[in-house]
Amino acid sequence: MSTHRPEIVSQTFGDPADPAILLIMGAMASMLWWPETFCRQLAEHGRFVIRYDNRDTGLSTKYSPGAQPYTFEDMVDDAMRVLDDHGVAKAHVAGMSMGGMIAQSVALKYPDRVSALTVISSSPLGVDTSNLPGTTEAYRKHSAEGGDVDWSNRGQVLDFMVKDAHAIASTLHPFDEKRTRAMIEEDYDRSGGLATATNHFLLKGGGPQRTVRDLRVPLLVIHGSADPLFPIEHGEALARAVPGARLVRIEGGGHELHRNDWPQIVEAIAAPQ
Repeated sequence: MSTHRPEIVSQTFGDPADPAILLIMGAMASMLWWPETFCRQLAEHGRFVIRYDNRDTGLSTKYSPGAQPYTFEDMVDDAMRVLDDHGVAKAHVAGMSMGGMIAQSVALKYPDRVSALTVISSSPLGVDTSNLPGTTEAYRKHSAEGGDVDWSNRGQVLDFMVKDAHAIASTLHPFDEKRTRAMIEEDYDRSGGLATATNHFLLKGGGPQRTVRDLRVPLLVIHGSADPLFPIEHGEALARAVPGARLVRIEGGGHELHRNDWPQIVEAIAAPQ
């Protein structure tokens, strides 16, 4: 475990008197990957929305690439620190991709702090998924190209990240390359580069093994039917593992929060548990 307490930068939307929802993004992703308009739409449904920069992203504490002193478990504890920073005793915790793994761990490690759990585009924690389809061949091939990227070269990084966003995009809705590039440029410049964020791919467990089967809070699973990173079967397995869980399929949805799907996603998250 890391002994150094990092600075975790967060931002809120809505009325602090409303029920809180904590948004946890995935690997290499700062809070900007929870778009501001998306957060405001959630807040308009009577929620106090909190998004934050994972360590090694955005304006939060960063470490040298390849030399991060923290574990996955530390990132689980970071989520609790964010709630503490805002004086929130209990929150609906929502995580996407690796953030969905963190969110599951938060709900299992700190059940008294979690009122409900939403897992988007992720995979069940502590459940055998070896029989489920893995990442698509096309995405694996694209991902391998990341090894050739000079992460100190802004142009190379932006081109690769835009290509990555396209590779995981919805098959139903058009890919907005201009808007995507603008967001990634903003993320790159705000973060001072994305090289440190690659530390997320080197994370070790660092904590007790947990299984989502032990979950005792209401679970909502949101998953795209065309997710190339975690195929829909992962979301289905997660929903099956937890009695009473609700599964919302995003038709044609990739590994992303596409603007056209926001109404369905926001309504599902804001619905009474």
